[in-house]
Amino acid sequence: MRRIMALVVGVLMVASTAAASPFPESVPLPTGYQPEGVATRGSTAFAGSLADGDVVTVNLRTGEVSPLVDNDPEDGRIAVGLSVDRGLLLVAGGSTGMAFVYDAHTGAEIAEIQLTDPAAGTFVNDVIVSGDSAWFTDSFQPQLYRVPLRGGSVGEPETVPLTGPAADFITGFNINGIEAAGGELIVVNSTKGELYAVGTDGTSRVIDLGGDLVTAGDGLLLIGPNLYVVRNQLNQVDVIELARDLNSGEVIGSITSDLFDVPTTVAKHGNRLVLVNARFGVPDPANADYDLVQVPNR
Repeated sequence: MRRIMALVVGVLMVASTAAASPFPESVPLPTGYQPEGVATRGSTAFAGSLADGDVVTVNLRTGEVSPLVDNDPEDGRIAVGLSVDRGLLLVAGGSTGMAFVYDAHTGAEIAEIQLTDPAAGTFVNDVIVSGDSAWFTDSFQPQLYRVPLRGGSVGEPETVPLTGPAADFITGFNINGIEAAGGELIVVNSTKGELYAVGTDGTSRVIDLGGDLVTAGDGLLLIGPNLYVVRNQLNQVDVIELARDLNSGEVIGSITSDLFDVPTTVAKHGNRLVLVNARFGVPDPANADYDLVQVPNR
């Protein structure tokens, strides 16, 4: 009886220890990977590479990293913002002016879409799925790109010019991260530090933050009424409580961490935020170390 009781206690202790095991706070990515975009599906994170457009998956419970999309560097692809929806992995293609769509399970290419002429000066920066469309931002041109997603197929892209304050571009990176809420889109201007609510017709208005700015704003994540804004060079994530009508918002806090090293985009995993460290400005990016980090969302 004592041996049985000891065995039961031992099993319970092992189970308790396993249950209490923390998720890895930092997961190393391949050397020289140069990550920028991140998205999650359950306990799987997808991280893209600025270097060659590759995408790896990260098991957020174990830290295991696996290749998903393996591009030929000669193809000149870039992976900036990512979104995972309906079994699709959508990738913003930066200075290529393109969007890439892959099977989120196998990494097989589904579509290669030319959104705009790269010769005109472009940086297709981020993407979000809202309703039956994927929406892409452009940091150098005052327009969004809409790609229809219906019945598992990818439609022809449409350019949606911005009007109103979101169209007032200045020197530097302008519209960057994007989110969706209540049938509208939310975008951030990195250089001006302003947030905008944007209709699907491109009309926009400023989201009044009571005088606060979110300069260096990059990736956006909406959880309930709270918008998480990654401020890359500042190594922090601002938390903004938005009004339901998206006319205003209040900065209610900031998240900082010793793990941050120029984080760019953000996704959710339970009560944690998942970010990649882009390490912009590192002397030798092709041989630098990079990682994905998980931090509490409060």
